[in-house]
This record gives sequence, C-alpha cells and structure tokens, in this order.
Amino acid sequence: MKIAVLSSHTPSLFWFRIEMMHSFIEKGYEVVAIANEKQDKWESAFKEVGIRYRSVDLSRNGTNPFNDLKTLKSIKEVLAEEKPDKIFAFQAKTVIYGIIAAKQLGIKEVYPLIAGVGSVYLNNDFKTKVIRTILNTEYRYALSKVDTIFFQNQDDVNTFKENGLINNQNIVYLNGSGVNLQKFEKEELPEQFGLLFIGRLIKDKGITEYLNACEILKKKYNDIKCMVVGPYDSNPSAIKKEELQRYIDEGIIEYYGEQSDVRPYLKQCSVFVLPSYAEGTPKTVLEAMAVSRAIVTCDTRGCKETVENGVNGYLVKVKSVDEIVEAVEKLYLDRNLLKQMAQASRKMAEEKFDVNIINETICSTMNL
Repeated sequence: MKIAVLSSHTPSLFWFRIEMMHSFIEKGYEVVAIANEKQDKWESAFKEVGIRYRSVDLSRNGTNPFNDLKTLKSIKEVLAEEKPDKIFAFQAKTVIYGIIAAKQLGIKEVYPLIAGVGSVYLNNDFKTKVIRTILNTEYRYALSKVDTIFFQNQDDVNTFKENGLINNQNIVYLNGSGVNLQKFEKEELPEQFGLLFIGRLIKDKGITEYLNACEILKKKYNDIKCMVVGPYDSNPSAIKKEELQRYIDEGIIEYYGEQSDVRPYLKQCSVFVLPSYAEGTPKTVLEAMAVSRAIVTCDTRGCKETVENGVNGYLVKVKSVDEIVEAVEKLYLDRNLLKQMAQASRKMAEEKFDVNIINETICSTMNL
C-alpha cells in the first residue's frame, strides 16, 4: 500500500511533514513525497529519512492558466506512475490539481488539508478579487470530489463556507502540523533579552511591523537583540532586499537568512514575535512554545489559537506596531513574568500541540 503526499512547496513538505510521513510508514505504508522543486536538489535529503521524492512542474505563486494546465498534467503523470492508494495534499495548487488528477485516475481516497487561506482571501484589491474568483471556482469543483477535509482553525472553515467552497464534507480539525517535543526541547532563557522572527519575508507575515517595532525598541533599550530568520520570497507581498538592508546596516536587526535548523536561534531569543495577518496554525510559533518561549502574535485566524492572552504571551492587533512594542516592553521590564509565560508555552505545547497526537488524528481519519 502506498500514500502520496503532495505539496506546492518542497521545503514546507520536508520540514513540516516529515513526522507525519514517518507515521504513515510506521502504519506499513510506502510513502512518496511529491512537490515543486527539482528532483536532483531534494531526492537525497528525502532518501536519508526513508522517503522517495518526485518533482512536478508547478509554479507556486503563478497565475498563468496554461502553466496550471501543465501542473495538472504533470501531477497526473506522476500519480499514474506511482499508483498510490491514498493521497494527502496541502497548499492550494496541489490540493486542487491533486484532487482533480486523482479522480481522473480513479484514486478514490484523497485527503486535503487547508492549512491557512492565504492572502488571496485577505486582500481586496482588483487583481486579488479576480484571482479569488478563479480560485473559488477551482476549489469548489475539486473539494466537491472529496468526503473529508482537514482544517486548522474555525475561521478558515467559515471563509470556505461563506464562499460556497464546502457543503456537507466531514471536517476534521487539527492543532496545526504539531511540534516534535523531543527535537524541540525546553531551553533556559538567555542572559541577553532577544526577539526573534522566523518566516518567509513577506508582508502578510508581519515582517514590516516587526522591523518597525524593533527600531522603536532598540532606541529605548539598546541591549535588546533583534533577530530575523527566513528566506526572501517570490510572493507578491515579499519585501525587497534593499528594504531589509537598511535595518541591517543601522544595527537594528541581525539577519541570518534561511536556516535548515532554527533551534540555535530559538535558544538565543527570549520572546518569539510573529505579527502575521493570518495563518493556518504557525509551525514556527509551536516550535518556539516547545522550546519554552513567550509569544507575541496577532489576534487573528490561526495565530490566536496558539496564545492564551496574558498566560503564555500576548495577542496584538494586526498591523499594530505600538501593541507589539507594548507587549515586548512588558516582558523586557518584568523577567519573572517572562519566565512564567515561557513555562506556560511549553506546557501548552505538551498538552495541545504534540505532533504525535496530531499525526494519530490524521492516521485514524485516513483509516490507516
């Protein structure tokens, strides 16, 4: 028996879904990972963890319909060769075209995960509205072909219902993709107070607000260490290198680029800050919680599920630099409060976000 796991973004598939794929293997299934980046770049990395990797022709952020037809054809060709018994798919394009290709091939069991709705459902400029109309049509058609859909928060379910994308499907909620509590162990707080942002450098992740908050905080408290980890991106809302460079040149932030292992940076921070406009459930926040760090994130879909306000961190308004500064300042000035919130984060990670609990829910839903 074989399971294909489809993703529009190979790094997300590798870093966020390895434990899930291993749980499939433990249930006796062969697993093939299918995503967008080149085979020769990723084949050996997946092979080292016991998984085969196949690449497909897919532009993650492209809107050209002819390219999307190529994507459908490419996914269908790989699935026809692999002949999986079940498919798990996440991220928009692989959910939509994975379902359509599977049904054309007679593969009956497809389990999509909606891990966040993305900027296309958050912005309302003309171009975004046009893209959303097309995406709605594709989602509506594809999701009508499946019986069960995984979601990570109620807000995303509501958005899909409001847009008429789901009807009577069985909805299964997951507390994000979970966190490996053995890999991300509890760490003592560092001596130097530090802030950390981890994520793609796109405006929807709140990177602009984070940078502006760091600038204000550094002027008041020069000993605060402000860190950024994450890659530049092709997303339309991505910030440009020159925008970030000013903050680096002026000594406001330390930029470490994309990292395959974020634990050394989590260890150096006191507070993890993710001012994202919306998430499914942010993996980086779960990892920071597991390491035992206070969290400052936005009171918005996906993010608010990770913080009990005033217990393990603070929820702030979307795009509010002032509220980020205020929340961080409270923790900077009261180290006992910082320690209490850090401990509360680890406790919540253990009780709610353990990857083993989440993967067992996925396996039982998929009848493994």
